Amino acid sequence: MGILDKTLAKKRGDKEQTNVPVDDEIDVRLDQDLSDFPTPPQNSLYKEIDLDIDLTGPLGVGEEFVESKILDINPLRPFSRQVDINLGRLSRNGYISPEQPNSMLSTTFRRIKRPLLNNVMGKGATVIDNANLIMISSSLSGEGKTFTAINLALSMAMEKDKKILLVDADVSKPSHHEILGVEAENGFIDFLTGKVNDVSNIIYKTNIPSLSLMFAGSKTPHAIEIFASEAMGSFLVELSKRYSDRVIIFDSAPLLLPTEASVLAPHIGQVVVVVEAEITDQKLVKQSVDMLDNRIVLLVLNKVRQESDFGSYGYYGHHEG
Repeated sequence: MGILDKTLAKKRGDKEQTNVPVDDEIDVRLDQDLSDFPTPPQNSLYKEIDLDIDLTGPLGVGEEFVESKILDINPLRPFSRQVDINLGRLSRNGYISPEQPNSMLSTTFRRIKRPLLNNVMGKGATVIDNANLIMISSSLSGEGKTFTAINLALSMAMEKDKKILLVDADVSKPSHHEILGVEAENGFIDFLTGKVNDVSNIIYKTNIPSLSLMFAGSKTPHAIEIFASEAMGSFLVELSKRYSDRVIIFDSAPLLLPTEASVLAPHIGQVVVVVEAEITDQKLVKQSVDMLDNRIVLLVLNKVRQESDFGSYGYYGHHEG
């Protein structure tokens, strides 16, 4: 299957979308450090936070708690430490290399990222909320969503005016630390459950100046409840609204498994669904798209066998609904 049926990118009778123009300009890497963010006030309530998980209701004790405890933060303050991504290992494993910006894979992801970035900047056909929050998912496991998420983050980090935060949101099967060649660290699950009480301790600078990382954190059997909590919702709103020049990419769990993806998606402005060519049944793709209420859903066709302008990846349409 070289070309995905465009009807899969439609929902509830929506009109077909025209192809998104391709921007052929070469991206420029950002050499500026991420150290210019103001720090929270010394009396921030965030230092005193002690969240309690109540599986009978939302995380915390209500809207007032969320407003005072969660929104009184600067989630992208100067980070506590840096981790060095093993760029040589990434390149050997077939990922984008910042040292080879004109490779076939780099060119492909320029085409994939451009409509997403246009939406972030309000230049798309539809203006949407939380456009700078992007979720990468798939129908089932093994279709290439993590490969896509990491490469998309690497490609966007080459932009001259964007700062990227890559979040490993597949908390049941976290893998970014292993792929990137860094030590597993505390993540947002630890933050939301009170194990870590300062968000700056879960965001890590990298040796790619405009790319930072947030890991999944400790495994928990209550991940879905945490994702559905007011605390999580408020945290995502804060990331989107206060830091609109940042692009936050969430590598989430598959959509058709009983995972956190279904409760994460409503907070997200744009969703990318990765489809494995000749493997994923079209009915499953349609089922995945139909369960999303997001106005922008992009389909990326992975592992295309025949030669094409997209190499092993294809970008196909977007859905509004």
